[in-house]
Amino acid sequence: MSQQCIDVSFVASFVPRQCGIATYTNDLITNLAAHVHKVPLADDDHIGIVALNDRDGEYQYGEQVHFEIRQHHRGDYRNAADFLNTNKTDVINLQHEYGLFGGTDGRYVIELLERLKKPVVTTLHTVLSEPSEGQRHVLGKIGELSATVVVLAERAKWLLEDRYGVDAEKIRMIHHGTPDIEFHDPNEFKERFMVKDRPVLLTFGLLGPGKGIETMLDALAIVARRHPNVAYMILGATHPAVRRESGESYRLGLERRAVDLGIANNVFFHNHYVTLPVLVDFLKAADLYVTPYRSKEQIVSGTLAFAVACGKAVVSTPYWYAQELLGDGRGRLVDFDDPESMACGINELLDDDALRLDLQKKAYKFGRRMIWPAVAREYNDTYQKVLKQAARWAPVEVGAGKPTLQLSLPEVRLDHMFLLTDDTGMLQHAVYSTPDRNHGYCTDDNARALLAATMSYRLLSDATVLPYLERYLSFVVHAWNDELKRFRNFMSYDRRWLDQEGTEDSLARVIWALGYLTTHPPAEQDLSLAGELFHKAVDSTRSVAHPRAQALCIIGFSYYLRRFEGATQIRERMRTMADALFARYEQYRSDDWEWCDGHLTYNSGRMPQALLLAGQALGEQRFVDCGMRSLQWLLKIHTTPSGAISLVGNRGWWPKGGERAEFDQQPIDAAALVGACKSAYKVTGEQKWLAQMRLCFEWFLGRNILETPLVDFKTRGCCDGLNADGVNRNQGAESTLSWILSLLIMHEMHPGEPQDHDARIG
Repeated sequence: MSQQCIDVSFVASFVPRQCGIATYTNDLITNLAAHVHKVPLADDDHIGIVALNDRDGEYQYGEQVHFEIRQHHRGDYRNAADFLNTNKTDVINLQHEYGLFGGTDGRYVIELLERLKKPVVTTLHTVLSEPSEGQRHVLGKIGELSATVVVLAERAKWLLEDRYGVDAEKIRMIHHGTPDIEFHDPNEFKERFMVKDRPVLLTFGLLGPGKGIETMLDALAIVARRHPNVAYMILGATHPAVRRESGESYRLGLERRAVDLGIANNVFFHNHYVTLPVLVDFLKAADLYVTPYRSKEQIVSGTLAFAVACGKAVVSTPYWYAQELLGDGRGRLVDFDDPESMACGINELLDDDALRLDLQKKAYKFGRRMIWPAVAREYNDTYQKVLKQAARWAPVEVGAGKPTLQLSLPEVRLDHMFLLTDDTGMLQHAVYSTPDRNHGYCTDDNARALLAATMSYRLLSDATVLPYLERYLSFVVHAWNDELKRFRNFMSYDRRWLDQEGTEDSLARVIWALGYLTTHPPAEQDLSLAGELFHKAVDSTRSVAHPRAQALCIIGFSYYLRRFEGATQIRERMRTMADALFARYEQYRSDDWEWCDGHLTYNSGRMPQALLLAGQALGEQRFVDCGMRSLQWLLKIHTTPSGAISLVGNRGWWPKGGERAEFDQQPIDAAALVGACKSAYKVTGEQKWLAQMRLCFEWFLGRNILETPLVDFKTRGCCDGLNADGVNRNQGAESTLSWILSLLIMHEMHPGEPQDHDARIG
């Protein structure tokens, strides 16, 4: 195969998305077309893009984009793999960066890689030296499933071997690509930026707290004493993640800092995401380039690579990539978070023109190996080698050795949850799929909805759920009756409370939702509000006597303790309730009745789940053993000879020694079993619980005694029950939320999830 005809598909973010990976990918394919394929990019039919879209919406892509993946839609990754397998491509080049792919720690990308039948070259833009267990697993799996792994720095090679277990023979270092720019005298370009005859310093890139600009401003105040005419240009828009969280407050804080330091006339903020030609002009005008980054572990910096390749004299903190690029006298390294050290390095180079010119020439000479034409040829050489090895490269077969859990899952869609929600909160009922206003609202359902919204945001990072989350939280806050110290439950459609102290169940469900929200708050204010209300409600749990409500409280306590392990009051409340459940189990159990009550009713899976979680949190094996026996019994009595789940019906339930009701079966009971099986897996690490969880989940999809699905994939709602004559076609809040919570749990679980991973959804 000639070097000009390899068909390469890139899986990456892509322009016009404002993202470093998008820019990198665009530069790489442009230079592959120009310097390898010898055609303009628009005429190059050997290059295709599978573009990753973030939550900000759609982009107007060019003809190079052949397929789009929505970051947080798991099914899109499988569909993209099928598309690549059946379309014209020889090699796939995946661009990996943290935060680019969906799922916990970006786990969804593994589903793409496992399904591909063509060799993959993966470019790693970040390699963490101290990864979490989840990050280590994902990156190690990427290395396993890739034919070649490209890193952008030498140190990354060692980290991949030592920390992630990637085969050294798979790893290749290719420099970060940079523009091919002639060596210039900066004075020729300063007038354009109105800094003529001034010494010019430059920092560019997306702006955020980790860039160390505060330190640089403090250093500039020192430099300005010796060089009062110095100009410091800060080029780049605020990072989108920072802007979403706090708007432009970070940039405004830097501007205020410059004013307070008396250097407002020395600092120039250029709040733009600039094109490459404009960036090059800024670089040409700079005498010194400065990177005051605060983290030693930064393994690569595209901005530093650009500056070195342009022949800039650089002053930088000694993060790993800077040590690598500026070694052998190609720049000046200064201490982290030390304005005096930074100022000393800058003054040394501004004072000595000959020294500064020497550094510029050394940097420019080194940068010749980093320019995009050279990098594009190295990538093409890598693709060639991968194809030659293709006969020896065996893709992982889909489904090989994987547990039942990893069969396909529907995507998470909250359409019907949103439809049932108005400005007040979530309505209880629906007539078919249409919200029914006659029955108003209840705290039970709004607590469930708060839990589902929080889980959804934590798992999918989709900001569209946040206004609904706040609505459900607002409802729960309003439900609190401060006089009676209980949550009111029922509210009419005209916003009148119909009771004053609700039920034990409604109190317990709020405890569960607030415990989870406290552990996984989308924003700091959510943590504060949830924590305050949680503590108000905890004292009221002392009077909770029903085992189901006690179990729901224990689940909420277990989440709270994951964030605040030292909360002794919560730990003791958990122990008291677990003791009560255990005592009831000992009271009612018999050879054919492994249960904690004289009747088996609804939401039963929550009791063994609570005992398992309490045993794990408190280190009490008796609770774990009790929970395991109860859960195994529940699954035994709920599983038909054909292997389907048949729940106890609510038309009479099942009294001990009496007749068991077969209908109506409720979604809330299937959801409880899904959660209990997951907790059993978390406690034991045994794969059989994943298979059991999948079995219970498939009750919703038609693996039940009527072989009829309850989920409506047009509305994304769930029918209210399984009756003798078919499904109850109404799609109310409890049923829909039971489906959503179960689906979120299934998506949260992932191939090879580490046993001690803390992303636990009960």
